[in-house]
Amino acid sequence: MLVNSVIIIPARLDSTRLPRKLLLNETGKSILQHTYESASRSRKASQVIVAADHPEIVNEVESFGGHVVLTDPGHVCGTDRVAEVAQSLAAFDLIVNVQGDEPELSAEAIDLAISLLEQNPGVPMSTLATPIRTREMLEDPSCVKVVLDQSGQAMYFSRSVIPHPRDWSDDYLGAIPPVFLQHVGLYCYRRDFLLKIPHLPASPMERIESLEQLRVLAGGKAILVGLIDHPTVGIDTPEDYRSFVTRQLN
Repeated sequence: MLVNSVIIIPARLDSTRLPRKLLLNETGKSILQHTYESASRSRKASQVIVAADHPEIVNEVESFGGHVVLTDPGHVCGTDRVAEVAQSLAAFDLIVNVQGDEPELSAEAIDLAISLLEQNPGVPMSTLATPIRTREMLEDPSCVKVVLDQSGQAMYFSRSVIPHPRDWSDDYLGAIPPVFLQHVGLYCYRRDFLLKIPHLPASPMERIESLEQLRVLAGGKAILVGLIDHPTVGIDTPEDYRSFVTRQLN
């Protein structure tokens, strides 16, 4: 079943570890423009829209010919910003949330998340994961882990090591299929479900882990997870940006 899909990129001007990062442009393009152009290569999504929180973001998107909507600056998370834009998009069945600081997220990854909902009409939401192959990443709380059931639905997301081996073996890191999965922060929603998320109560697990997707699981809803071979590299720190610039210019 083919459905009408749109990508929305929530874009916030302020950022803690890398100030005004979406506007950094040492490559000749801003991070936001790189992300927009990468998302635009999706074969399944018919449109890309930036959900901006500030006029400077609006000006940046308009400067490279992108489609942008100025949203309420008071939103506490990107999902709420995406939902605001989605309210006026009744023609679209699926809404894809792509983070503005993910300039190297592939169009194929986006299309995989869309395909999961096309093929499973009873599931309201999908996301992605990739194998964890190093102990350092596995034990890093900023690397969010996910465990799946036999149907590929998420059972739980955590900053802790899950599953947690009682007796460690290095073989776990090379296992096929992979034992440990890193969550990739891209989401695809059915539009009617997305509009309900801001009104769902935050669960205790969500507050403890500071992971918004746990609100969905706590509410008894399914999240399908597609697997990609390699992690995406989001830009959170000056070091991340320097590495990105080096890759782009070489």
